Amino acid sequence: MSELGRLTDSHGRNIRDLRISITDRCNFRCLYCLPETEEAADFYRREGRGDPKPIQHAWKPRTHFLNYEEIERIASVAVGQGVTKLRLTGGEPLLRRDVPVLVSKLSALPVEDLALTTNGFQFGRHAESLRDAGLRRVSFSLDSLDGENFKKLTGRDGLEEVLAAIRQARELGFNPVKVNAVIIRHLNDHEIEALAEFARAEEISFRFIEFMPLDSGRAWQKDHVVTGREILERLQARFDLQPVDREHPSATAKRWRFADSPAEIGLITPVSEPFCGQCNRLRLTADGKIRTCLFSLHEHDLKPLLRGGATDADLAEWLAGVVLKKEARHHIGETEFEQPDRTMSAIGG
Repeated sequence: MSELGRLTDSHGRNIRDLRISITDRCNFRCLYCLPETEEAADFYRREGRGDPKPIQHAWKPRTHFLNYEEIERIASVAVGQGVTKLRLTGGEPLLRRDVPVLVSKLSALPVEDLALTTNGFQFGRHAESLRDAGLRRVSFSLDSLDGENFKKLTGRDGLEEVLAAIRQARELGFNPVKVNAVIIRHLNDHEIEALAEFARAEEISFRFIEFMPLDSGRAWQKDHVVTGREILERLQARFDLQPVDREHPSATAKRWRFADSPAEIGLITPVSEPFCGQCNRLRLTADGKIRTCLFSLHEHDLKPLLRGGATDADLAEWLAGVVLKKEARHHIGETEFEQPDRTMSAIGG
C-alpha cells in the first residue's frame, strides 16, 4: 500500500474497481456458466466433449453469506483506499431480497460509478426502486434474439422479459444501458450482425465477449471461441464503425460507434487479447472471499475478520496485503492453465 493509502499491487496496478457478488444463485442455466439443460448437453455432444458435468447445489444457511451491513463495511473500507467503482453481481443479484436497500447504502459512498449486472428476467419489478435507491447504471445479458436459441443458451424461455427490461431501463434514465453477449461458435455466432443491429436501433452500448473457461461442465475448448478480431471484421463488413477512445487504460472493452447512431459496440477479448496488464479489479464473493483475478485458484477469506472484531484499519491493512498478491495475468490457452473450481455464477462477473 502506498503512502496515500491506495491499493496497489506488486505490478504497480492501482485497484479502482470492486465487483461484489451478493448471491451465487441464478434462475438461468447459461451454457457458458451452468450448462445443465438437455440443449447444453446436446451442444457438447456435437462438439465431441460428452455431457457437461452437472453442478451440485448444496444450499447454505444465510449466515454463510455476507449480510448487507458487512458488504457496506468492506465497500467503505475499499473506497477509502481508492476504489471508485462498485458493481453488484451474482449469480443473479435480483434473486436476493431487498437489493435496493443495499444500493441505497452503497450509493451514499463517494464513488464515481455504482452499477448492477443482471440477466434482466426480474428487472421490471425492481427497476424503479433501484433507480430511486441511487443506482444509475445497469448491464444486461442478451446472448440471442431468437426465442428458441435464447432458451437453448439460457435454459429459460425469457427473451421477451429481457428485451422489455432493456427498454424499461432506458425509459427510466439509466445511462449508459449496456448489454453483453457471450459468443460461442456453432451456437450463436450466426447472430453477431443481428445483435449489432439491435444495438444500433435501440441506441445502446453492446459488448461482445469471448467465451471463457468458467463453465461448470468444464467443456470449454478454444475452438468454441469466436475472437474479437473475427467479430470486428464481420461487423465492419456490415456497418460503418468509428473507433472510440478507451474510457481509461484499464477499461476492458475496445469500442466503436456507429456512424448513424449513438450506439456503441465493444469487444471484450480476454482469450485472444488479454488485458491483464491494466487490470484494476478485485472481486468479493457472496460468502466473503476476495478474489484477485477472475481465474484465481486461491481465495482470501475476509469473513473471519469481519465477524471477529477487526477494526476498519485492520481490514484496510489486510486488504492491502491481499492486493499485493494479485496475479500478473491469467494463463488461458497455456499448458499450465487450470480452471478455477468456481463457475462465473459463484465468482461474480
